Amino acid sequence: MLPALDPLIALGVLASTAATDAVYVLFNASVAARRRVAAANWSSLWYLMSAFAVISYTSNWLYVLFAALGSWLGGFFSITALTWIEARKESSPDGL
Repeated sequence: MLPALDPLIALGVLASTAATDAVYVLFNASVAARRRVAAANWSSLWYLMSAFAVISYTSNWLYVLFAALGSWLGGFFSITALTWIEARKESSPDGL
């Protein structure tokens, strides 16, 4: 028997973990680039954003599945965006 699932909460958990994971990727990119202020800003935002997902899925284990899917989507699309941005920088005439 599966516990009851609220579709809006599930969507919220998915979206918040996707966004949280995307922010985590940007945090790591800032750390790798040695940008201290950007890394600190991304780090604090990362912790603030994770609160909704943690609070939501601790009351129902099924939400963990939505958190995992959101995390995967956030990581995938943020790396895709970073790759796209880097390619545009390399192809622009002034390197910006």
